[in-house]
Amino acid sequence: MRGKKLLATLALSTVLFAGCGLKSGDTIITVNDKKITQAQFDKMFDEQASGGIAKALGINVKDGKNTFMYLLIKERVVNELIIKALLEDEIEKRGIEVTNSDVENAIKDIIDKLGSKEQLDAVLKQNAISNSQFKNDLKEEIKMKKLSEQLGSAKVTDADTKKFYNDNIDKFKHPARVRASHILISANPEEIKEIIKSDKANESLDDKAIDEKVNTEIKAKETKANQLLKEAKKDVKQFAKLAKENSEDTTTAVKGGDLGFFTDKEMVPEFSKAAFAGKPNTVYDKVVKTQYGYHIILVTDRAAAGTEPYEKVKNDIKAYLETQKQLEAIDKLVDSLKKNADIKYIKSDYNPEQIQKDVQQTVKEQTEKDKKEIEKAKKEKKSK
Repeated sequence: MRGKKLLATLALSTVLFAGCGLKSGDTIITVNDKKITQAQFDKMFDEQASGGIAKALGINVKDGKNTFMYLLIKERVVNELIIKALLEDEIEKRGIEVTNSDVENAIKDIIDKLGSKEQLDAVLKQNAISNSQFKNDLKEEIKMKKLSEQLGSAKVTDADTKKFYNDNIDKFKHPARVRASHILISANPEEIKEIIKSDKANESLDDKAIDEKVNTEIKAKETKANQLLKEAKKDVKQFAKLAKENSEDTTTAVKGGDLGFFTDKEMVPEFSKAAFAGKPNTVYDKVVKTQYGYHIILVTDRAAAGTEPYEKVKNDIKAYLETQKQLEAIDKLVDSLKKNADIKYIKSDYNPEQIQKDVQQTVKEQTEKDKKEIEKAKKEKKSK
């Protein structure tokens, strides 16, 4: 774990920390005069173990059968906590502070990029982040940015941005795209069925009766979608208002249904086919049904396949390169702080060297177990 990873973790786009009560005040590691407690480790471990590849694969890393992944996450968390302690100490020594004004200005910048405060609120709600938690996380991000600014200039010249553009021209090529807005009326049969079955008033219904209720509900949703289509076609200028009031895609509803630009591969086939067939400022003449429900689609713009011109992406490239320089500066600082830090592992099993030994032992045991299984299978095959 390096400074780059920590800064990335603190960045707004990836700050999705979940609250957790303290489990133990025991100190497991000391970094100079700072203590890292069991509670801090448990909190960060739970956050990481409940997401990422483990979540995608449905793996419970605390299950004894998944010792290898448990140890890998354990080592990563230990290193992250150590680096966090080192950087917090450095920030204190440098007298870096974040004012309420700093936080409010950062929030304003984020709102400007997202388009509205409503869109920010929707993003926070979607990720179960409270306003107070968001502000605290943003405060930490600002601290890191101020630290990186003190470490040296991250100035990027026009020559730097032009070189990056020319060296990575393929990154700025894009296929044909469409920009569209939509109104979604959700109509997932399985979800509707579960809602109906959960209603105590329907306890006596058999499967056939429940299916009939599901079909009735879906037809009602289709009728609603067709009525909205008629209203949208009457006055395209009212589409955003209709989306805000009726769309069940809450993330885009606050933006008047705007989905931004997308390629045909980025949407489900039925939706893409309709969107790419439409003309700008035209509502598609039919309700489009997908696995998500019924969509009323308004095409707002089209962009042919091509390459983004340098002037259009220049500022984005500059911001990216400045961030990279800041991350490199943090990396170098972390390396230096680690070399000079007094790190003590109060509980030896949290020492990265010990964790590595445990990993190697786990791999060895698993390899031996696999060999035995193979030999057993061979013997059983011969005996048949």
